Amino acid sequence: MRRLAQQKPHGSTLRIAVLGCSIGAEVYSILWTIRSVRPDLKVLLHAVDISKEILSFAENGIYTPHTSQLIGASIFERLTKAEMVEMFDWESGQARVKSWLREGIMWQLGDAADAKLISTLGPQDIVVASNFLCHMARADSERCLRNIARLVGPGGYVFVSGVDLDVRTKTALDLGWEPIRELMVEIHDGDRSVRADWPWEWWGLEPLNRKRQDWQTRYAAAFRIGSPERPENTPTAHAVCK
Repeated sequence: MRRLAQQKPHGSTLRIAVLGCSIGAEVYSILWTIRSVRPDLKVLLHAVDISKEILSFAENGIYTPHTSQLIGASIFERLTKAEMVEMFDWESGQARVKSWLREGIMWQLGDAADAKLISTLGPQDIVVASNFLCHMARADSERCLRNIARLVGPGGYVFVSGVDLDVRTKTALDLGWEPIRELMVEIHDGDRSVRADWPWEWWGLEPLNRKRQDWQTRYAAAFRIGSPERPENTPTAHAVCK
């Protein structure tokens, strides 16, 4: 995402939708990553979740060690000391997200499977759908993923992880998504917890198998959708996430 943001013209607007945003950790992490390198961009981010209670918690932007009870893990577990200082103001054991990261966020109650979502949010440059499609039956997951794709504007990107790989592969091939190949292996192996749990747990992520004919589509976590004509000498593959 950082590299995609670096390609935007100076002072332009970047529209992002984070679906199933949960307690907001992903939202603030994305904004920190992008705004740290491109403070000139006007980033407008729609944070959408189906739970009003969780959405209110995320908008509040205050985290404590007890926050882990909501998601089963500490949001600080994988942050460096520098990131913890740059992202939060600390007081009495509480971490409050810094004001410059809270700007431009529209917190919205919504369902990623709702066909009317596109009329609410409008077309986006980047849509993020992480770790909620895996909780659906396959048929429901595929229908939801196809609906999510409608949110992406021409030439935009969808980031989707925590999903049945057969569902993601079928949808991507059916709809002609272009897999982002740069950093594909690093991203696939980036979450050691889900990689280490395969094949013992249902959430485990299978190892990348280059012998599969569809391996580049199967193991990509980011895709370009409805690509417009590219200017001459523009690369076809773009890097993905932090």
